Amino acid sequence: MALYQYKARNSRGDAVTGKVEAGSADAVASQLINSGITPIDIREIKAKQDAWGELFRRLGGGKPTLDDLILFCRQMYTLSKAGVPIIRGITGLADTTRNAVLSDILRNIRSELESGRELSLAMGQYQNVFTPLMISMVRVGENSGQLDTAFLQLSQYLELERDTRGRVKMALRYPTFVLVAISIAVAIINVFVIPAFAKVFKGAHLPLPWQTKLLIGISDFFVAYWPYMLVSLILIIMGVRYYVQTEHGRYRWDGFKLRLPVTGGIILRATLGRFARSFAMSMRAGVPLVQALTVVAYAVDNAFVADRILAMRNGVERGDSLTRTASSTALFPPLVMQMMSVGEETGAVDDMMDEVADFYEREVEYDLKNISSAIEPILIIAIGIMVLILALGVFLPMWNLTELARPH
Repeated sequence: MALYQYKARNSRGDAVTGKVEAGSADAVASQLINSGITPIDIREIKAKQDAWGELFRRLGGGKPTLDDLILFCRQMYTLSKAGVPIIRGITGLADTTRNAVLSDILRNIRSELESGRELSLAMGQYQNVFTPLMISMVRVGENSGQLDTAFLQLSQYLELERDTRGRVKMALRYPTFVLVAISIAVAIINVFVIPAFAKVFKGAHLPLPWQTKLLIGISDFFVAYWPYMLVSLILIIMGVRYYVQTEHGRYRWDGFKLRLPVTGGIILRATLGRFARSFAMSMRAGVPLVQALTVVAYAVDNAFVADRILAMRNGVERGDSLTRTASSTALFPPLVMQMMSVGEETGAVDDMMDEVADFYEREVEYDLKNISSAIEPILIIAIGIMVLILALGVFLPMWNLTELARPH
């Protein structure tokens, strides 16, 4: 329930003001009219937020997660199927949702609905939260009178998306920890350990092997320039993030991710599985083919693949078949092209694309189970080379010191 402040006139025409708690502005108006009071202005009193919390939210903090959106779709499906009026349902969700940003968005959507706008148009104002696929599916559900089915399909799609992302993160967690540990170890060795050995070797006036000279040179560079290296690293990260946010940078970065060794193929198959699943869902919901390709292009979350999908849309608009335009993108293997062709010939493109999505999801799951065995040899070789250079650089001069220390 929210708190509303109202201005109204009573039966004698006197101005009255007050505050009342209700589910919506319409509910407040109904209460006032039933009491013989004519409302003039009704406004919701928003709770005061602390300055730091407001700044955090303005900078993008607290954005609804995939779990929040899944819960929202599940609840909207339940409410729509139960016949609860949409404004009342949105009001209840705004009051009970755990995410403050999503709660504010739902309240704004409720205000748009109360002014006569459609749900899809109101959601379209928050495309940083609701994807084009979600907005398009809601629009189709509104037009066909099957809004509950649209939210059910969206919740199932988002759950599959969450599971896929979770498996990818779990598979990459171990390599990431190892790389971070190696980086920290290298920094500590260069800044603290090697300088101590360098003083000993310098006092002994011994000829040093090239491995030791290399380690001391790198260590001296670290000790002398680490503040500049740290600032440069921060500037590079900020510059790369800014470049990736541009249209050209996003396209180049997304294309580069697909060419990475070991992980590039997994990312590509996961992206194509997302395309196939969302495309099948759009076709099954009755979205026109050209519009479905446009919506799905912005739902795959990869600018490089989206560009190829938009090229497919352009080919379909020119009169080419879906299979021929898909073949020209060079994204799909022959097996997938055959399944797509059969679906187009039989008029069951949505069923065939579901099969394609299942195929890619099985491939991704298999690759993720074996990614550790593919990455571990690379990490072991890198660690072995680092340990070998450190051992040779540190212990060879120490061996010479022990030789000098022996009595002759």
